[in-house]
Amino acid sequence: MLSDALAFGRRAIDRVARHPLFMCSFRPLFLAAALQAALGLSLWLVFLGAGAAIPAVAGGPVAWHAHELVFGFGLAAVAGFIATAVPEFTATSAFGRQIAVALAFGWLAARIAFWLSGHLGPWPAAVTNVAFAAALPALVGPRLLRDPHRRHRSFVWGLLALALAAAGYHVDALRGVDPLRWSVAASSVLACLVLIAMSRVSMRIVNDALDEVRARSDPDAPEYRARPPRRNLAIFAIALHALFEWSSPGSAVGGWIALAAAAAVLGILNDWHLGRALWNRWPLILYAVYWLLALGHAALGISALTHAFGSGVGRHLITVGAMGLSVFAVLCIAGRIHSGLALDARPWVPTAAALIVGAALARAAAGVPGMPAWLLSSAGVAWVIAWALYLVRMGPVLTGPRVDGGGGCDEARESSHSSRAPDHAHDSTT
Repeated sequence: MLSDALAFGRRAIDRVARHPLFMCSFRPLFLAAALQAALGLSLWLVFLGAGAAIPAVAGGPVAWHAHELVFGFGLAAVAGFIATAVPEFTATSAFGRQIAVALAFGWLAARIAFWLSGHLGPWPAAVTNVAFAAALPALVGPRLLRDPHRRHRSFVWGLLALALAAAGYHVDALRGVDPLRWSVAASSVLACLVLIAMSRVSMRIVNDALDEVRARSDPDAPEYRARPPRRNLAIFAIALHALFEWSSPGSAVGGWIALAAAAAVLGILNDWHLGRALWNRWPLILYAVYWLLALGHAALGISALTHAFGSGVGRHLITVGAMGLSVFAVLCIAGRIHSGLALDARPWVPTAAALIVGAALARAAAGVPGMPAWLLSSAGVAWVIAWALYLVRMGPVLTGPRVDGGGGCDEARESSHSSRAPDHAHDSTT
């Protein structure tokens, strides 16, 4: 009986895995991140505006909102990026379809258990959410640690820190203690991972834009380099601030460190001032991520030192702004390149990116005393529209077969990704 059941389960998984959605791990996880962004925030808006029921979890509605922004939306995007990029970084084989199925259903099980924790109790949510977070370093850690070049090991430490934050959150929930501080700490870990990932993505995107400038008008245009010392200084400052914020929220020392983190992030932008190439849509979107991250930490510092407004101003610039915009950029760039398509040149991309930036600025402004209440709802609406655009434009790409003849996670066969190639079947849906 048991062997028959196991055989049936394996056949069912194999049938599911044959769907194009599970061709590569980024496909279901990028789709999950976008769905979580749009649907989760829609539910939050209805709760704020009409008092609709929100999932009953330990810590209350704010804890649910913060947890799902970080461990639902953010962690889905990280998982999709890591499971796709690490084989490329380490020159190893891609993870198979079964891994994509396992990650997708692991994320979904964690969401269901957390949303229903008021009925099921805290243990299922704790087990599934911590297991999903811990599965990521377990999956990619051996490859990264064995890589002789040691260039990408920082991802391992970031993933382990996220798993620790997930465990801390649910330990506090099981103890009956408000677990919100762990979501805040995890958002800082995600900020560090954003810096690590952006350096890899920007090396390609910015240099592609510079290649276009050289070909068109300026053969002497410089080459872009993401210099590790500046990035490492910013990561150290953000991590140090996170430690102070976790242990002594609102302390003056933490405030000064937050200002130092803002300055360190702005220091990274010294590498970005490369003339016309910066005004290409993709470099400009990535450039804005650093500004939002710096402004967020500056606002955290001012809040701690002056108490003129709450920490939510800076925290939303970091999460909604820097994290949201960087996730959007990666989901667009990697989602198309690894689906066999060139980068998208249609106007919906800058429109959605501008909506995310606007959502971050409006949400931050809503936290300043005396600002109009409509800023809060307008921020949420802008965010939802941005991710609805992504779902409409990229949903068919993530769920449909490749049209370039490639397979799995292979990149587009075109030699350049900086200009848009026809999408054929995918464009017919938009």
